Amino acid sequence: MNKFSKTFLACLSIIILFISIFQVSYLETKPQSITILFTHDMHDHFYPSKIEEDGEIKTIGGYARLNTAIKKERERNPNLLLVDAGDFSMGTLFQTIFASHAPQLRTLGKMGYDVVTFGNHEFDFRAEGLADSLKNAKDSGEDLPQIVASNITFPVDDDGKLTPTLSKLKDSMEYYGVKDYTIIQREGVKIGIFGLMGREADSNAPMAEVVFEDYIKSAEKVVDVLKNKENVDLIICLSHSGTHEDSSKSEDEILARKVPGIDIIVSGHSHTALEEPIVVGNTIIGSCGENGENIGVMDIKKEGNGWKLEDYRLEPIDDHLSEDLSINETIEYYKEIVQKEYLDIFNMEFDEVVAHTPFSFTPYSLLGTKHEEDTLGNLISDSYIYAVKKAEGKDYKPIAISVTPVGTIRGSFVRGDITVSDVFTVSSLGIGPDKVSGYPLISVYLTGKELKTVAEVDASITPLMSVAQLYTSGLNYTFNPNRLIFNKVTDVYIEDEEGNREEIIDDKLYRIVGGLYSAQMLSVVGDQSFGILSIVPKTEKGVPITDYESQIIYDEGHEIKEWLAIAEYLKSFDKKGGVPQVPEYYNQKQGRKIVDDNPSLSAKLKNPNKIAIIIYSIVLIIIIALIFLIRFIVRKVKKSKEATTHDA
Repeated sequence: MNKFSKTFLACLSIIILFISIFQVSYLETKPQSITILFTHDMHDHFYPSKIEEDGEIKTIGGYARLNTAIKKERERNPNLLLVDAGDFSMGTLFQTIFASHAPQLRTLGKMGYDVVTFGNHEFDFRAEGLADSLKNAKDSGEDLPQIVASNITFPVDDDGKLTPTLSKLKDSMEYYGVKDYTIIQREGVKIGIFGLMGREADSNAPMAEVVFEDYIKSAEKVVDVLKNKENVDLIICLSHSGTHEDSSKSEDEILARKVPGIDIIVSGHSHTALEEPIVVGNTIIGSCGENGENIGVMDIKKEGNGWKLEDYRLEPIDDHLSEDLSINETIEYYKEIVQKEYLDIFNMEFDEVVAHTPFSFTPYSLLGTKHEEDTLGNLISDSYIYAVKKAEGKDYKPIAISVTPVGTIRGSFVRGDITVSDVFTVSSLGIGPDKVSGYPLISVYLTGKELKTVAEVDASITPLMSVAQLYTSGLNYTFNPNRLIFNKVTDVYIEDEEGNREEIIDDKLYRIVGGLYSAQMLSVVGDQSFGILSIVPKTEKGVPITDYESQIIYDEGHEIKEWLAIAEYLKSFDKKGGVPQVPEYYNQKQGRKIVDDNPSLSAKLKNPNKIAIIIYSIVLIIIIALIFLIRFIVRKVKKSKEATTHDA
């Protein structure tokens, strides 16, 4: 090697060493920043949803468009983090193959989701259904998102053993690789991500079989491990708990206050679309709506010992986005499976038109926001009676009322053709003991006194728990929201099939029809009323029912599903041009639930029921006691003054 070569190599070595030192120094001083994309409550909305806006029919959401939006964000930042805060399933026909094919997790994996958590609706198919879904997803061999769920526990029986279904779920969760938390590296940042199920979400999963540990206590334990054992730089919680307009009832705000070590909370369950994030202390809470209508974007940057929000936005998933061809092919693949394995059972087609509506019903986003009668609720509750009458034929036993809680309605109908897919979306929840998707209808009996209680449940419990609002067929009532709780109903009666008013007899048994889930949630209503409003479903002979599934109504050996009742009812309407037409009757209210907002004192106090009389009596006793106490004190003071004057 000549002198020139040696000199050149020496200079080159110095340059390389200088560059290395510069790079290390630059990386150490470069501000650390992370982009987080998030969704939640997508509820199987693989296809776009129809809405009416300013008289125009538009579509929002859809996984093919969503993936286009994700790809655009990846072009801006290839190392972004993509997460989901639960309820990615249950809401459209694609849920029908949840257990057998796991299209939800497999499609999320195809779109590049890093981490997701469970929502309460992932448990709608019970422990066994979720177990099958996890196993089939894993067996597919496809890329899948990591699942984190930190507060799931498995209760054992008196012998210290798990039930067969819980044992199966536990094994499937281990097989899939579900963890309390996971750690991901992005842009040199060590990120700890964990998942939670909140209290209200827990109460909305009556068939889960697992037990959810208190979400605050669980979060405290996980955050302690992430901070002190794993030494992460950033902590993200995928929380299926939700927010509320009243911060004292906002579970994720409470979580942020009580567990301040969490940097980011992606808030699912309440379907909230936060145009601006909620900031509690140093914790940033984001929420992007429902059904894939938006994707949330957060850009955060390291600042001191914490993180600063640089950008927060909700990117709409609508008509301006093209559809990703690869995801479209995936959706079509699963659609064919849905048709073959589910819809063929009912002799229906995915896109089959069952009726045409010349008007739009209340948009799903507004459904239940007002405490009043709703035309969609009327249609659904009427369909239950129609379906039972059709199934029972000459053996039909008169139904006094049917009941539909707003919380079981998952969509609405927009002006135009109504397809089988649209109908299923409106009433898509759950599964029956037949292990076929969709809650079945059940028939029970209530006393006349309990029918009046049903009206009072709606009037008094709805302000405390909005999903409990009831829509009815056959039961008409008037209530005054200004009256004392549990005494708001001022008039209640049955309207028979001919439209005649029938007074309710307290000790008479009346036949009631509703969905299986509605009956299972009766205990929640009792809890919300502190046990005051008691409703005990009974058999025709008046025997209390403990097994609701024994009361399921069948048609030729098949469970009558809620959605199927609606579809059959729509098909029964008079035809125009060969297509059944939704009658104008359902474009207006029928006086089934009348709100008398009279604020006068007489309106508040007149015709008190027994509960009100007891409360008024207690209040009166307290007032009288206070009067006597005041008089006693006055006399004592007076005597003391007289004694002092006498001594002087």
